[in-house]
Amino acid sequence: MESKEILEFCIQKGLLLDKEVLNLFSETSDVESVKLIIEKIRSHTQERIITRNLFDQNKEQVSRVFSALPEENQRQLEKLKIKLGLSIEISKEIGPVNEEIVQLERENISGVKIDSVVSNPVKKLVTKDFVCFFRNRFNDIRNILQEHPKLVNLVSINKIAGSRQGISIIGIVSDKRITKNGNILLEVEDLTGKIRILINQNKPDLFKEGEEISLDSVLGFVGSGNGEIFFVNDLVFPDARVLERKKSQIEEYALFIGDIHYGSKLFLEDGFLKFIDYLNGKVTNTSEVEKIKYLFIVGDLVAGVGNYPNQERDLKIKDIEEQFIGLAEMLSKIRKDIKIIISPGNHDGVRLMEPQPLIGEKHAWALYDLDNVVFTGNPASVNLGAKGGFSGFDVLAYHGFSFPYYANTVPSLMATNAMNAPDKIMSYLLKNRHLAPSHTSTQYFPHEEDALIIRNVPDIFVSGHTHKSAVSYYNNVLMISISSWEGKTDYMEKMGSEPDFCKVPMFNLKTREVKILDFE
Repeated sequence: MESKEILEFCIQKGLLLDKEVLNLFSETSDVESVKLIIEKIRSHTQERIITRNLFDQNKEQVSRVFSALPEENQRQLEKLKIKLGLSIEISKEIGPVNEEIVQLERENISGVKIDSVVSNPVKKLVTKDFVCFFRNRFNDIRNILQEHPKLVNLVSINKIAGSRQGISIIGIVSDKRITKNGNILLEVEDLTGKIRILINQNKPDLFKEGEEISLDSVLGFVGSGNGEIFFVNDLVFPDARVLERKKSQIEEYALFIGDIHYGSKLFLEDGFLKFIDYLNGKVTNTSEVEKIKYLFIVGDLVAGVGNYPNQERDLKIKDIEEQFIGLAEMLSKIRKDIKIIISPGNHDGVRLMEPQPLIGEKHAWALYDLDNVVFTGNPASVNLGAKGGFSGFDVLAYHGFSFPYYANTVPSLMATNAMNAPDKIMSYLLKNRHLAPSHTSTQYFPHEEDALIIRNVPDIFVSGHTHKSAVSYYNNVLMISISSWEGKTDYMEKMGSEPDFCKVPMFNLKTREVKILDFE
């Protein structure tokens, strides 16, 4: 009960609380003193993420707060004081931030629940981190695959002896090439060993599917072979599927935007201001705006600074803090009953390694001052619209930094110029149950648990980065790619991209209708 009251207090103050600190605070019944401690440490440090490490770094201030309390309260908190004191180490180095930061849920005021954990560890990476990362990824996707009905007689690679027929294996693809006879030859490994896998060109459907395989993806293979080579009769991808297209009983709307690039000389300000006027009911014959309750902004809120050589030539505002201030001023005009869910992209001053943590308060403090904003990392799992007996819609938001890699390496995506058809890339990633299966497709941080695996299949998968608007379905998963609020850049011209501008998909939670609003 105490932990719930503490969380509610932090929600009101716009704070995030470290899980370890929450557990410590929950052990005391003196909640009012705990609230005072949180307020004082927040006021002293100007930090909104309250971690154990923050207490360790400000032990003198914490001691003064304890000392200022009435003696009775000090006695009640003696156990807490000792536990905080025991963790203080004399060191000039700042230790790593606890990886488990509790993203506070604002269900009671917004119908929005952040399901993904924000991780931002500070540590030196070594080889074993990557080994552990890929081992755990293999195990997690294998658990998904082994339930597939096609994968009968599953065996480990080291158990294949003699000549065996009608068996299945699950492995991670470590190499892929075309033989002199035109067949696909893969090198696949599991935790027990490696094996060569042949996909024969005389099986055209299978061969075409084999061409789609990316390195480092985890797949199932059905066929026959011995300890040296395995001949494939069927391929099994982890794949993503939703059994039903759920609907809410309440008519509400969710909008999806991103790639605003505020601060760019090419920022389409007139279109964005039209969009804000629409949200505020200033456009005639738009009675539906009253039912708009959610606005997703999927990365690249600002143009950023130093993202590519000579970027300053393209900037109207050359300071990233000033960019966030300007954007926050515009977003502050949106009526306050619309919850704005913000995740970062590659231009927002956040590390490029994925998963990306929340946009930092250091530069984006002006956004943190907005009461109707909820922050997430990238990727993010968000549940919205849960009411009564309705479980809500699960939304997977990913900015899409890995998309160009697959658009330029997967044959079917290359043939369709997929950077201008991003829903095809999204379908491919859903099929692989991973947002960036190949090691080289994006920069990533090798957490023990791979945050880019699509463990829980979403109802809605939304992305950006391509600046191209698209809406379609894959196995009942609604895919939404958002357009841009920045004009066509020289880089896009060179890459052959044909961006869309100021298009806003609007999703009706009751009917599932998707309408594209145009503010160009």
